[in-house]
Amino acid sequence: MPRILKIEVLAPKVRRYVVEAPKIARKRKAGQFVLVCATPTGERIPLTISNADPEAGTINLIVQEVGKTTIEMAALKEGDELTDVVGPLGQPTHIAKVGRVVCVGGGIGIAPLFPIIDAMKQAGNDVTVVLGARNEELLILEDEVRALGVELVICTDDGSKGRKGFVTDVLKEMIAQGPPINEVVTIGPAIMMKFVCEVTRPHAISTLVSLNPIMVDGTGMCGGCRVQVGNEAKFACVDGPEFDGHLVDFDLLMRRQQMYKQQEREALERYEADHTCHLEGV
Repeated sequence: MPRILKIEVLAPKVRRYVVEAPKIARKRKAGQFVLVCATPTGERIPLTISNADPEAGTINLIVQEVGKTTIEMAALKEGDELTDVVGPLGQPTHIAKVGRVVCVGGGIGIAPLFPIIDAMKQAGNDVTVVLGARNEELLILEDEVRALGVELVICTDDGSKGRKGFVTDVLKEMIAQGPPINEVVTIGPAIMMKFVCEVTRPHAISTLVSLNPIMVDGTGMCGGCRVQVGNEAKFACVDGPEFDGHLVDFDLLMRRQQMYKQQEREALERYEADHTCHLEGV
């Protein structure tokens, strides 16, 4: 089973796992993901490969604690094994030399954006990166992105790091001031990606988004990751996860993301009840 070689805390409740997975490390491309089952009785969750080292045979996974499964994974230690890591899955990002590329990342979405930034830079593009977070404490991968030699702009909602404001404010200024932008790639919360697309739409700037709908099997069989793109239903696991952002129905995506919130809360409550120390208060 895949072994966890290293765990690093990047931000509150955000960890980077270096996982032994030589075959995946050799084959993965920017934009692809894996399905991970942390424990024998756990569920499988999709995680984007944020980086890989083919020579060392490792992949990097960045995980935020948001529910039962990710909390279970946070309880694992270096040297522990994951039950399953399946991949690489999904369509790789289309990487080409197009000119000026602006990559916009928000929150944990910065993790899957990182390999795309690297690939776009290596393809010879003039790459500008805009990273956003609620505050400085929650900003991840700043040093890693800066090390790629790209122009970097940071903004936080509260102004604790970089500019105060939203990534869309920065993008509007870039479009107005020039030089012309040939492509925008954005990954983050669905609402952020929606508004990035609304900024680029009037200027007809090609905008690529990476979607994170509910996903179960990763092969297109269950239909859980269905999204509406233009007039077509697409499956994010096999057709994506990246799509033309100007064609995505973000409102439907966000409604579908809320479908199992009650069940998720109940699962977390049961997990927390089962793992409460009964000696407390004695």
